[in-house]
Amino acid sequence: MSRSILNLIGNTPLVEAKTLVKNPNVKLFLKLEGQNPGGSVKDRAAYNMIKSAMERGDIDQNTKLIEPTSGNTGIALAMVAGIFGLDIELVMPENATQERVQTMKAYGAKVTLTDGDKGIMYSRDYAEEKVKTGNYYMFDQFANEDNWKAHYNTTGPEVWRDTDQKVTHFVSSMGTTGTIMGTSRFLKEQNSAIQLVGVHPAEGTKIPGIRKWPEDYLPKIYDSSRVDHIYEVNEEEARKMARYLAEKEGIFSGMSSGGATAAAVKLCESLEHGVVVSIICDRGDRYLSSDLFTS
Repeated sequence: MSRSILNLIGNTPLVEAKTLVKNPNVKLFLKLEGQNPGGSVKDRAAYNMIKSAMERGDIDQNTKLIEPTSGNTGIALAMVAGIFGLDIELVMPENATQERVQTMKAYGAKVTLTDGDKGIMYSRDYAEEKVKTGNYYMFDQFANEDNWKAHYNTTGPEVWRDTDQKVTHFVSSMGTTGTIMGTSRFLKEQNSAIQLVGVHPAEGTKIPGIRKWPEDYLPKIYDSSRVDHIYEVNEEEARKMARYLAEKEGIFSGMSSGGATAAAVKLCESLEHGVVVSIICDRGDRYLSSDLFTS
């Protein structure tokens, strides 16, 4: 049977946290999205956005693709685009970790770095200006329904299946919001009592991969009615938890995963009983050139 690397996207492991929850009536499970071939949850959305666009005839091998990214989506798009023989330019802030930039280039993508002080919003503006010239196609992960549909079709069903239909709460950091939007739709269709919990950075806090967007930049795919609760975490909580996960649980992940897990632990402490699933969105080796694990 012929199998592509793309067949390895999804069906990621769900492991129980062994040291984080003291209440025996509450279980916390962590979904290890770093096990995707491109190393993050964004493999799901990237594959679905590219495959769907090709099936519709929106793009082909002659299309010049461009996409702003803070890192993981860009890596995933670079990997999938390379497999399909597509030309892609990825735009990201210059303060992104070198691991991310080099990985995108390794997959064959062109990488354009924008002013780090202006953040991902300026990268979005830059890419949108290029699209206005008429020579580029942008997937626009923030407004692309194929983003959340990837999670409706895969992440949600996997969580439902792998908890034996017992999941009571689902926790996810929110960036593009595709993960929580798609998973929410699926899980609520199975059991409307399941609670969907989004994670934002606290005011004045910067956590790569988690954002609290200004109104003008709010992802168009985001529907606040699909999120039951929002927890805020600060940078120190996220850093501390990322290190704890590596040292005590053997789970090597980035700061956004630390933030989501910190929120999930707070949630678990408030419950008398429940089955909580939280997303570990990528791998920690993306952050080794940063100070995440050294300070």
